[in-house]
Amino acid sequence: MDFFTTYVWPVIVIAAESLLLLVVLLVAIAYVLYADRKIWAAVQMRRGPNVVGPWGLFQSFADLLKFVLKEPVIPAGANKGVFLLAPLVSCVLALAAWAVIPVNVGWVIANINVGILYIFAISSLGVYGIIMAGWASNSKYPFLAALRSAAQMVSYEVSIGFVIITVLLVAGSLNLSQIVEAQNGKYGLFSWYWLPLLPMFVIFYVSALAETNRPPFDLVEAESELVAGFMVEYGSTPYMMFMLGEYVAISTMCAMATILFLGGWLPPAPFAPFTWVPGVVWFVLKALFMFFLFAMAKAIVPRYRYDQLMRLGWKVFLPLSLAMVVIVAAVLQFGLPFGLLAPQGG
Repeated sequence: MDFFTTYVWPVIVIAAESLLLLVVLLVAIAYVLYADRKIWAAVQMRRGPNVVGPWGLFQSFADLLKFVLKEPVIPAGANKGVFLLAPLVSCVLALAAWAVIPVNVGWVIANINVGILYIFAISSLGVYGIIMAGWASNSKYPFLAALRSAAQMVSYEVSIGFVIITVLLVAGSLNLSQIVEAQNGKYGLFSWYWLPLLPMFVIFYVSALAETNRPPFDLVEAESELVAGFMVEYGSTPYMMFMLGEYVAISTMCAMATILFLGGWLPPAPFAPFTWVPGVVWFVLKALFMFFLFAMAKAIVPRYRYDQLMRLGWKVFLPLSLAMVVIVAAVLQFGLPFGLLAPQGG
């Protein structure tokens, strides 16, 4: 009996929690995709999905059914194993990042002390899925696109890393729940890190767009030059898994922005009636606000040229974020005249 309670039961609990999280996340992704299409449609003054179900609410599920029932076509010259493994890698890694993301006090599967490093590592590994897809397709276009995509994602991971370092300096912890708690001040939303670290918030937002291959940085899939990029040879379910991985990565970035800069599950004002609303509701609202910004960037900003993309990453964001790391460290060490960034827990 001791063996069961010590070893077996925790595994069952973790499996059940993971299953619940995955179901909620995948249903949420279906409606995030729907929201993306609706926002884009509204900007262009058209209706968007409006046929399948009331107001087109079941459109994503109809698309899922279509992808699942289509025949997967594998090119004759492709490396079949790697070709089918690539979308699986992309999808599984994107979903795995959610294991450490807290959506409320104590609502997290693995509350590890290095949660932010785990997410950074997992998002870095996402490049492998793309490189594998481009190489296994045995075709020039996907291979070129995979190389460009890998270069783009690595370039912007550098600046995201420095952004995370500035937040860590201020919060004094690598644990995501403690980073949220560090933003719990008497000024409500003005105690959150978006205000003192505003330049880093902007850099994080733009880098997250580039990291997840979203417009205006969707050069991986820019039809004009690369015929749908690294996934040009994919169809049916493998293609769907790439797109699912992409949208899960986007939702991860929205959740990260919420935790690092927008106070996670904390209410915008530390008094009633705001404190009556459950923390998970605030978390979801903030993450949706971040996704709205992602969707508006897609609808408004024209696509970058590849050299402009690289110049922005290496010659603008890298020096800026490095400078901010130095400035934040200096302020925390020597103090600030008006005490905006008081060191936490020191």
